[in-house]
Amino acid sequence: MNTQSPARLAGSASIAFQTPVYISSCASVVGKKEGEGPLGDKFDLICEDPMFGCDTWEAAESTMQKEAASLALGKAGLAPGDIRMTFAGDLLAQTTASSFGIAGMGIPFYGLFGACSTMGESLSLGAMSIAAGYGEHILCATSSHFASAEKEFRFPLAYGNQRPLSATWTVTGSGACVLSGALPQEEIPRKTKPLLSDKCCVQITGLTTGKLIDYGLKDSLNMGGCMAPAACDTIYRNLCDFDRTPEDYDAIFTGDLGAVGQRILFDLLMEKGYDIQSIHQDCGLLIFDGETQDTHSGGSGCGCSASVLAAHILPELAKGTWKRVLFVPTGALLSKTSFNEGDSIPGIAHAVVLEHCPV
Repeated sequence: MNTQSPARLAGSASIAFQTPVYISSCASVVGKKEGEGPLGDKFDLICEDPMFGCDTWEAAESTMQKEAASLALGKAGLAPGDIRMTFAGDLLAQTTASSFGIAGMGIPFYGLFGACSTMGESLSLGAMSIAAGYGEHILCATSSHFASAEKEFRFPLAYGNQRPLSATWTVTGSGACVLSGALPQEEIPRKTKPLLSDKCCVQITGLTTGKLIDYGLKDSLNMGGCMAPAACDTIYRNLCDFDRTPEDYDAIFTGDLGAVGQRILFDLLMEKGYDIQSIHQDCGLLIFDGETQDTHSGGSGCGCSASVLAAHILPELAKGTWKRVLFVPTGALLSKTSFNEGDSIPGIAHAVVLEHCPV
C-alpha cells in the first residue's frame, strides 16, 4: 500500500508533487500567420483557411481546438473514451469555443476561464487531479482566434482601426496536452508520437497558483502592462516557495507579455532582487517576428502560450535541451461589461514547473 502523500504544500501558494504527473503527449494547431512565424516548422497543423471550413469565427475556433485535442490523443495512442476528464477554456463568453469543440467529444468536461493564462490553469488542475488519483488520463487544452477575439473585445475587422505599438496580436492557435499518472506498460505503438519514451519523459513536478494583481490599468490595448505585475508576483512566490533562485531554472517562459510587458516584468523583479533577463523567454515574442509580421508588441491569446508549449517547449524538454523550466501563462481578466463600465483590468499568472526526467 502506497502511503506517500500525492503532493506537499510549499510556501504560500505552491504545490510540489510527490507522485509522478507525466505529460504523455501534446499537439498544436495554428493559423496561416502563425505558421509564417519563427516557429512555423514546429506546429503539428497549419491551416491556411482562417475559417477552418466553418461559417463563423467562433465555430472555426471550436474546430481548431477539437483538432488539437484529437491530435494529442492520437499521439498518445488514446481514444476519447480513455480520458477521465477535460479541463479546457478560451477567451469567448461562456467558453463558447471549448463548449462546442472539445465538449462534443463526449469527455467529462470542466470549462475554465483564466484569459490568456488558461493553459496554466488547466495544467494545474489536471496535474492535481492526476496526483490525487482521480483519473489515469486527463486532457488539458485551450485556444484563441484573432478574429473571434477582436469581435469579442475590440472592433469588427472591417472597421480597420489603428493599433498602438503597445497592442499585441491575438494568436489563432490551440494547444492540447494529455496528462497521465503512469508510464505506458506496453511498448509504445510506432504510429504514435508521445513525449514518453523508454529513456526519458516530461513531468509536472510543481505549480504555483496565481493571485489577482490589479495595478489599476484600464488600457485594453496594453495587455502586457496589465499582466506583467501578476507574472512578477507569481514568479517571485514560486522562487520563495520552493527556495530557488532563477539559476535553478534553465528557462522561464511567460505567456504573452510581449515587448512592453517583458520590460515591465524585468523592472519589477529587479526591485525584488531577481534578474531573470538571461533565462527569460516570452511566448508572445517567440511565435511572431515583430519586425516582419507587424504584430507590434507580440502575440497574445489563450492559444499563444498553449501552442508554443506544445510545439516548442515540451518537445525540447523531452529531448533534454532544458532540464527544468518554469512555464508562466499570463492573463488579463477583462470582459466587455467590465471594460465598458470603466473598471480596471486585473492580471493573473499561473506557474507550472516542467522537468526532463530519466525513466
